[in-house]
Amino acid sequence: MNVNEIMNVTMQLAYENSRDQKGGPFAAVIVKDGKIIAEGTNEVTSKKDPTAHAEIQAIRSACERLNDFQLRNCHIITSCEPCPMCLGAIYWARLESVYYYYTREDAAKIGFDDQFIYDQISLSLNNRTIKMKKVDGLIHYQPFELWKETENRIEY
Repeated sequence: MNVNEIMNVTMQLAYENSRDQKGGPFAAVIVKDGKIIAEGTNEVTSKKDPTAHAEIQAIRSACERLNDFQLRNCHIITSCEPCPMCLGAIYWARLESVYYYYTREDAAKIGFDDQFIYDQISLSLNNRTIKMKKVDGLIHYQPFELWKETENRIEY
């Protein structure tokens, strides 16, 4: 895998996405065995979906192509350091590595500042800006208990 060549593909996708105003200036590709198997661009505004970041789009596409929910032995090459949401998805997908061009500080300079979210994650629940409240009480359904007792469950 030649990271520089793949980064050029990624940056071209990001440039075209920005030029065509389909979303923000972000793109990502996923590589397995030296070949691009999926790509994604930021489509937050065009799809009216706050989760439609380039990395998420690429992960969804790669999982569909490989017919698997894990992307072991795959690499993601992205135009910018992943935000907290995308970073979480990258870990859940079990990608082997992340290569990026712009930093989160570069993104903040053009109006994409994720530092607030990074800061919120490190706060205790009662100090976060969005109210988070655990609901206690007796409920009829016990999905966690059912999952624990299910013998043929698929771990992830």
